[in-house]
Amino acid sequence: MSLTGSFLGNLDEWVKMQKKMLETVKRVEEELKKSDRLDLIVATRTAFQHIMKTIKAFDQWLQDPIIISHMPREYLVEVQERVWRILEELLELDIEHTSKFKEHMEKLIREGKVNPLLWAKPSESEEEISRRRRIGTII
Repeated sequence: MSLTGSFLGNLDEWVKMQKKMLETVKRVEEELKKSDRLDLIVATRTAFQHIMKTIKAFDQWLQDPIIISHMPREYLVEVQERVWRILEELLELDIEHTSKFKEHMEKLIREGKVNPLLWAKPSESEEEISRRRRIGTII
């Protein structure tokens, strides 16, 4: 197989793999609506791993001399605009999720519902743990 055929074949294989992943994501999405917490965490972490793999590959793609030399500007504009929207959405999700969880944890701390085994530092004495609970601070 020629260098050109190998290059184009690799592109074809990547697209096939991504389409298969997209099909899997869409199929599993409905099942996740009735999943427990652990399944949701596993599904989210799996998504993060695939997102990171895709981002890394896309970043490498945009460093390849063949791509740099031959990618039409309009393709690059489309990628930049879409990636920017993804970045904005991810930042909004992170801000919203972290803020809501902080408020949730503050409520649990005030109510004394945080598991002390998860909250205590190994080096803390019972007195230090008890003092922190009273003042409602978090690690």
